[in-house]
Amino acid sequence: MLRRLPALTLALALAFGLSASSLAQAYFFSVPKETVDISWNADGTESIDYTFVFNNQAGAHALDFVDVGMPNSQFDMSTASADINGTSVNVSQSDYQGSGSGYSVVLGSQSIPPGSSGTVHARMGRVAGVLYPDTSDSNYASADFGPTYFGSQFVTGTTDLTITFHLPPGVQPNEPRYHSPQNWPGASEPQAGLDSGGRITYTWSAPNASAAAQYTFGASFPKSYVPADAIVTAPAFDLGAVFSFLFANAGTCLCIAFFGFMFVGLPILGVIQGQRRKLQYLPPRISIEGHGIKRGLTAVEAGILLEEPLDKVLTMILFSVVKKGAATVTARDPLAIQLATPAPTDLHDYEVSFLNAFKAATPADRQKQLSDLTVALVRSVSEKMKGFSRKETQDYYKSIMEQAWAQVEAAQTPDVKGQKIDENLEWTMLDRDYEDRSRRVFTGPIFFPTWWGNYDPAYHPSVSSTGGGHMAAPAASVGHGTSALPGADLAASMVGGVQSFSKQAVGNLNTFTSRISNVTNPPPPPSRTSYRGGGGGGGCACACACAGCACACAGGGR
Repeated sequence: MLRRLPALTLALALAFGLSASSLAQAYFFSVPKETVDISWNADGTESIDYTFVFNNQAGAHALDFVDVGMPNSQFDMSTASADINGTSVNVSQSDYQGSGSGYSVVLGSQSIPPGSSGTVHARMGRVAGVLYPDTSDSNYASADFGPTYFGSQFVTGTTDLTITFHLPPGVQPNEPRYHSPQNWPGASEPQAGLDSGGRITYTWSAPNASAAAQYTFGASFPKSYVPADAIVTAPAFDLGAVFSFLFANAGTCLCIAFFGFMFVGLPILGVIQGQRRKLQYLPPRISIEGHGIKRGLTAVEAGILLEEPLDKVLTMILFSVVKKGAATVTARDPLAIQLATPAPTDLHDYEVSFLNAFKAATPADRQKQLSDLTVALVRSVSEKMKGFSRKETQDYYKSIMEQAWAQVEAAQTPDVKGQKIDENLEWTMLDRDYEDRSRRVFTGPIFFPTWWGNYDPAYHPSVSSTGGGHMAAPAASVGHGTSALPGADLAASMVGGVQSFSKQAVGNLNTFTSRISNVTNPPPPPSRTSYRGGGGGGGCACACACAGCACACAGGGR
């Protein structure tokens, strides 16, 4: 009997048109590199773009199909396309053999033989039903995504895996939040940036990932950027559908645990959501709470701690170097600054870097150096804040700002008011409402500071009392001008100064801030931790009905 089994097997093989060698062959390949781009469209759907580099192993079955799992069954096959090494190939939903929903790339005559390599590109242009309410903020939509993965018995080696989220058009840098990835060997904090279309991106990369492992990533953004009906708000528990699903996916016994966890564990997870913060240029570690107040920060450093707009922070540095006699603004449009030689000796490092930036040969070089000094400044403040309470320190410097305004507002004479403005100018700029407040407070006659002409080229001393020009203090005067001038002129010069600096030196403020963020790791700590469904490789097939869940399933066995 035992001796007949091989013969019987061979007979069956011949009956089905198979060879003995094909029976012994199985899919076995490595994926040295994989990139995935997930784009959320303005209509609330998502596009999924995969690029796989396959190395088919010697002696393995030819790689003739690539199964690509989808988040759910609501994908539009008319928007699907694929190619291998630049040659178009077919896509088919009926040939898909993975768990859950998906489609297959049919390589056909372009199959990858044993011992050969090939690059497969697959794109699905439209998948609906992928957005859910964020469980920690009713004003936000949430989506999680798990890239397709393959059965561990078919994959060998590690994968250099890069996942990039492209958030919906119009989302601003301070609005989105990322979710901590699950089972991810790389950094949990993504790199933030802008794509070629100006959309905010989150990118996770790991050189030692596995094409046979399930990873899950997520992001949340204001739901106002997508239609309300694109957000799945009432997932229903359909018992008949559950049983149909179970019978249609024999062997997916883990689904029982999935549904139990979804309806019991999810509410518990909703209670213990992690703290979230907006995307800003401060690195997340600066927000780790310590004890006590960090005193001794300059107004510029306090501006970084309070996360003031970066054009305002850089304008504060400009005020500082002008007051110290290190620079003179000779023109605002185009911006031109004349540096003093030799430079004063009491400059801070960021002031020295600021002056060096204006020695750059081109505006692009100058902006690059301004970016570098801002990164260094952010990191310096982060280091100084270690062990101190961020909130207490912020409140402390806000109180200094309010005291500065109070001194200016309490001044009753043009001379005293000008003196208080001179002493407290940078501190008053920490006020988020400083533009409107300066217009309200800087009223009536004010003695301008003597250095103001070095900041505002339009402010020059008149040559006679009837010449109609502004009066600047004579060289022998200390502190203030000899004639009081309208405070509205001072307010307009301050406000216009920031706007001019932003336009001439920083350029697009969002782009400039994003460039800083890419280096200083601005993405906030995870806004929440929610369960992400999904499956493959013999596990549970896709059934993503949890709030904030929109997983992609595994590609299955090949």
